[in-house]
Amino acid sequence: MNQALPSLTLPGATLEHLRARCATCSMHQLCLPMGLDTADMDRLDQIIGRRRKIVRGGTLFRIGDPFGSLYAIRLGHFKTYQLNPDGAEQITGFQMAGELLGMDAISADRHHCNAIALEDSEVCEIPFASLQQLLVDMPTLLRHFHRMMSQEITREQGVMLLLGNMQATQRFAAFIVNLSSRYEARGYSPYVFQLRMSREEIGNYLGLTIESISRLLSKFKKEGLLRVSNREIELLNPAMLKAITAGTQSCD
Repeated sequence: MNQALPSLTLPGATLEHLRARCATCSMHQLCLPMGLDTADMDRLDQIIGRRRKIVRGGTLFRIGDPFGSLYAIRLGHFKTYQLNPDGAEQITGFQMAGELLGMDAISADRHHCNAIALEDSEVCEIPFASLQQLLVDMPTLLRHFHRMMSQEITREQGVMLLLGNMQATQRFAAFIVNLSSRYEARGYSPYVFQLRMSREEIGNYLGLTIESISRLLSKFKKEGLLRVSNREIELLNPAMLKAITAGTQSCD
């Protein structure tokens, strides 16, 4: 029989407290695998190190920081970015609740990007050494982890396609459609949501100027595709946005 792993929680934390924080978390079905039995869930609960609150603009980790943990976003939104040779920021992704941060550092034991909170956020810290021990003993968890890594690779490939082959209108439509589907997976409305990132940050990510983003927002409003109120977006014609993304509808 496998020996239970020692708890890595903060002093005074109990398994009951952990379960209240993890197994019943509204995001656990996204960042943790379904189908774990009670014993496996208990072992998984025990390695969750702590919650960390990151204020808006705060840093979770920086380029070059040593790798020790993965971070499951419980609340809030983050952006990750790297630095170009001239020192300019290049945003590589926007992450939201239910997603993991830190997988960039697994291969080299050092982080290759900065992770910054776009709003007051909270993460659950998962010590990777302890997680590796569980992955050996829990095939269900191992499969789930491989699936998440595959999704991350697919996401990065999608970004390369987005920036390499799509026109500006397609890029922006694809960005909105992607956000919509991710919010829907979290039980939120896929049609009305807040943009947690600025127009400048969206432009940086999509390889467009802030002026281009403003023009595209105006274009989509005029054509009846979106309603925009400050940072709130309402999708008025999701089917058309998906068609623009797929290239089956003219972007003119």
